[in-house]
Amino acid sequence: MEIRKELPEIFEEFAEGRKNAFLSAKKQKDKNLPLVGTYCTYVPVELPMAMNAAVVGLCSMSDETIPLAERDLPASLCPLIKSSYGFAKSDKCPFFYFSDLVVAESTCDGKKKMYELMSEFKPMHIMQLPNTQDEDGFALWKKEVIRFKEKLEDFFGVEITEDQIREAIKLRNEERRAALEIFDLMKMDPTPVMGYDLFKVVYGASFTFDRELAVKQMREVKDRILEEAEENSAKIGHKPRIIISGCPMGGATEKVARIIEETGGVVVAFENCTGIKNYYNLVDEDNPDVYEALAERYFKIGCSVMSPDTYRFQLLGELIDEFKADAVVDMTLQGCHTYNIETYEVSRFVTEEKGIAYYHVETDYSNADEGQLNTRLQALIEML
Repeated sequence: MEIRKELPEIFEEFAEGRKNAFLSAKKQKDKNLPLVGTYCTYVPVELPMAMNAAVVGLCSMSDETIPLAERDLPASLCPLIKSSYGFAKSDKCPFFYFSDLVVAESTCDGKKKMYELMSEFKPMHIMQLPNTQDEDGFALWKKEVIRFKEKLEDFFGVEITEDQIREAIKLRNEERRAALEIFDLMKMDPTPVMGYDLFKVVYGASFTFDRELAVKQMREVKDRILEEAEENSAKIGHKPRIIISGCPMGGATEKVARIIEETGGVVVAFENCTGIKNYYNLVDEDNPDVYEALAERYFKIGCSVMSPDTYRFQLLGELIDEFKADAVVDMTLQGCHTYNIETYEVSRFVTEEKGIAYYHVETDYSNADEGQLNTRLQALIEML
């Protein structure tokens, strides 16, 4: 699109952030600095940050390694789980290869059992999630946060002080603020940029090991977009405003956002683990108990593995109101039972309580359904 040519060069650099991070991971190891790999937004990254470790999300969103994974895993399993395992076992993910420790979480039964196989060829630490977000669940989760800190100390032979954790909390909070400032630009109508482009900025920033640099660069992008907002908004014009909810988006599943915008809509918010959910809510910097503060922030992440999933609906409702959405597209992965079952409740919430359109898209990591998706999403946009 024309608007992309007028944005700062750094905008495109963020789109290449993951590729550049592969080289950064090797440099990290060449300097003998620790690297911790993660799969989920429930992992409190402030703890490895406190010991000066780099933290990176591991490869999990491509069908490239799924055939290899299916030698050990059922073909009917969620593609995210198979992709994660395939990248790990094939050594096709540089992040996984260079990670000293992989920190995972018991979000679903498929992941939990897959991690047992993965632990045979990589040091793993599994954080045990509660099933409910109540008082008893929080007590368990706080213990898990402390156990994770103790694992890092034991595994790397370091001491992590509470002052170090507080500094990491401040830095990560600032990163969250910068990302939310970027996302908030989409509250404008017409928007000053297309949502898929903005998604790539924040997603790319998550692969920048220098977090202070990532904050600086995201704010540079935000300022530049604001400088040219009037001109660019006029070029884009008013479009149906879509929120994407559901399973994590990235890699292969970015096709959904791309098709929405190619067929005349604009994605104003991403309510998923690779979107606003990952940055929503700050850690309380004034709480003298740093472990309680960390546990509280991560405990309030909405996810379909929780029953009931109160915090997901709370966030989705706020986004619908604040971003003035015309519709919610609920993107789920084949074989992801919790998110697929929850589409029933999300549909009722969106259409009955919020009074806007709802559309469910179930997909996988192949491109075989792109033609069908194009037809169906174009029909939604035209209806709006």
